[in-house]
Amino acid sequence: MEDANIELIFIPAAGVGHLVSALQTAKLLLQRQPQLSITVLMMKLSFAPDANINSYIDSLLAGDKDMNPRLKFVLLPEDLEALKGHTDILSMFKAFIESQKAIVRDYCVNEIRKSSAKRLAGFVVDMLCTSMMDVAEEFGVPTYVFYPPGASMLGLQFHLQTLVDDHGEDASEFKDSDPDLNIPTHSKPFPVKLLPKVWAEFFETSRQIRRAKGIIVNTFFDLERHALESLSNDKRVPPIYPVGPILNLDHHPKKNQQDSVNHILKWLDDQPDSSVVFLCFGSVATFPESQLKEIAYALESSGQRFLWTLRKPPGPGSIIATEYSNLEEVLPEGFLERTKNIGKVIGWAPQTAVLAHPAVGGFVSHCGWNSALESIWFGVPMAAWPIGSDQQAHAFVLVRDIGMAVEIKMDYRTDSRDPTIHLPIVPENVSAKEIEMGITSLMDRSTTNPIRIKAKELKEKSRKALEEGGSSFNFLESFIENVMNNLN
Repeated sequence: MEDANIELIFIPAAGVGHLVSALQTAKLLLQRQPQLSITVLMMKLSFAPDANINSYIDSLLAGDKDMNPRLKFVLLPEDLEALKGHTDILSMFKAFIESQKAIVRDYCVNEIRKSSAKRLAGFVVDMLCTSMMDVAEEFGVPTYVFYPPGASMLGLQFHLQTLVDDHGEDASEFKDSDPDLNIPTHSKPFPVKLLPKVWAEFFETSRQIRRAKGIIVNTFFDLERHALESLSNDKRVPPIYPVGPILNLDHHPKKNQQDSVNHILKWLDDQPDSSVVFLCFGSVATFPESQLKEIAYALESSGQRFLWTLRKPPGPGSIIATEYSNLEEVLPEGFLERTKNIGKVIGWAPQTAVLAHPAVGGFVSHCGWNSALESIWFGVPMAAWPIGSDQQAHAFVLVRDIGMAVEIKMDYRTDSRDPTIHLPIVPENVSAKEIEMGITSLMDRSTTNPIRIKAKELKEKSRKALEEGGSSFNFLESFIENVMNNLN
């Protein structure tokens, strides 16, 4: 084997969905190019602590005997002084990233530039860390952007930035009654009410991404063909490398979670194939008690078998959802007893293990992009119930463009368009009837159900994309060739 003398610096964002997919991409690159080594510079956010991400980072730093020796992890120190005077999460995050630039610069000087055995070929930075491009330029190397949310969202982001820069139209000022948007990367008009919240930094990030030498996107060609072709035809967009689906299917639960995993999977083992609807809204999203009751009424009325992950809203001063100590306090009286033969309510769930189980026939989801890709990988159709951030945009694509999901409530939103507001908006409850209709449509197991047909089709295509000769396999080869050419 040739010496691994070519170095890439990865700078992922400090969030599970971003970090995990970035690391899986790094591992793929190392498998395909023996001359390559990768250093991952990791950040912990003390001002927005996430037990899941911090424990994950700690496990990486502790080392794994199965880890590729050419993959190195470095935890960057935090400059707490830089955060003083900032009162909201958005400004704190921006100040935090800016403070990390000097630390990244020093690391590269001391560890990379001083090593005669290593040649720095470039930076791969998360979409939320694009200001690190300034550091790459100081070292005379290009930057590639890692974009986890998918090609349609990338196209939407570019479109909103173009509206501001070329036409003076700020999407943050659009009203729900405004006409739908015609976005080049979307095959159908996009409703204004589903736009993600935007602010000045959103537009600046889009401009920075356009400066990159290439954009790695966690998607695959047959999933977002229209969006990818549109981006490729836009001369103002850097080369796109759709190398997905990038998933972490080898996640091993902690020791204190193994009993829960076994209990959940044992319950699923006792259910008929494709009979269970799985409800899971990510590690952060929670509902008020009144909405939980509507979900419970819907599940009971539908008569469907169900596995429902239910999270408790975070306490004062925290952003982390927790577990209920007594579910009966927030669910309708007698619900657990009446549904004990067909349903199970849990806290944390091993999502990929559940989606992989043959008993699961439908997934009610917040439409985070990683969750959508996992659902696609296992061929499980979805019901879209986004909560906030970019999830409404993903829901629209899954329901209207891709056609593998039904809608429960696409414009449900608990986040605010004003990033300085700390308290979430509590929208009107989605009624039990609306939820039941969505679940019933999702769990229609007839052979003519279009979302079930599409889910099966995409499952096969997602796997072929990663095989030798598949679209994602070939795009990864193209990316590696581009990186290697930096040294010529």
